[in-house]
Amino acid sequence: MNIEAYLESKKKIVEEALFKYLPAPGTFPAVIHEAMHYSLAAGGKRLRPILVLAAAEAVGRCDPEVLAPLFCAVEYIHTYSLIHDDLPAMDDDDFRRGKPSCHKAFGEGIAILAGDALLTYAFEVLTYLAPPRGVFPEPLVVQIIQDISHNIGTAGLIGGQVVDLQSEAAPVDLPSLEYIHRHKTGALFKTCILSGARLAGATERELEQLSLYADAFGMAFQIVDDILDVEGDPALLGKPVGSDAKKQKATYPGLVGITAARKRAEDCITAAVQALEPFGEKAEALRQLAIFIGQRKA
Repeated sequence: MNIEAYLESKKKIVEEALFKYLPAPGTFPAVIHEAMHYSLAAGGKRLRPILVLAAAEAVGRCDPEVLAPLFCAVEYIHTYSLIHDDLPAMDDDDFRRGKPSCHKAFGEGIAILAGDALLTYAFEVLTYLAPPRGVFPEPLVVQIIQDISHNIGTAGLIGGQVVDLQSEAAPVDLPSLEYIHRHKTGALFKTCILSGARLAGATERELEQLSLYADAFGMAFQIVDDILDVEGDPALLGKPVGSDAKKQKATYPGLVGITAARKRAEDCITAAVQALEPFGEKAEALRQLAIFIGQRKA
């Protein structure tokens, strides 16, 4: 499989669906809808929606049209988290993917509200998975919504962000760092993978294996992200490097060194690939995605 071609084809599918659920940019009050579209259109690999599709493929059924409310919703959630992450009270980043961050383009107040609005729309759109607009049974859709809510709340993404903020004020040990990575970054990856698989009819055994994959994938992704902040190319990253060190944030390279961080990322990628063995060729996209994140430059 050519993973670059796969990513490009799936990204096209995602972006064709991504804006159809949102109010048009000129809809009153125009500024909030412009800010939402601005941040959502900033680019990126659309990795989280693509993981929804790849996980559905791994268990044998992937219809992008019926899965669109799910993969659009998780990208809205991801974009909301980035808008808030960039705020002065959080990571205070002026650029995101080579463009001024939402708060630099629209002001802090509108940026906060744009993030809030994307998060709110995500849950409205998730209801479209059920009849009359969707095809999935209501109890399954409720389970998906519950799982996503759990994984982006204080037991997941937000909890990781809290501990990440606290890490700027006091030294952090390795277990605390892994908590940050598993929750701030890994929890959303995990819910994308498991939700896509559930909608495709995954068995409990398949979900167990995909959970192992997701845990290893999310950890590898964030460790590589930490490494890129040390030695990445700002032109490819779309933002300056070295910001983690300046803010005294806990990172894998900062805690254990670049060499050990690379080894940990490689071990996680190996574990992710091994977790997919029961799926055979159906999981080739997930397999190649795990390898790809270890080689990424941005």
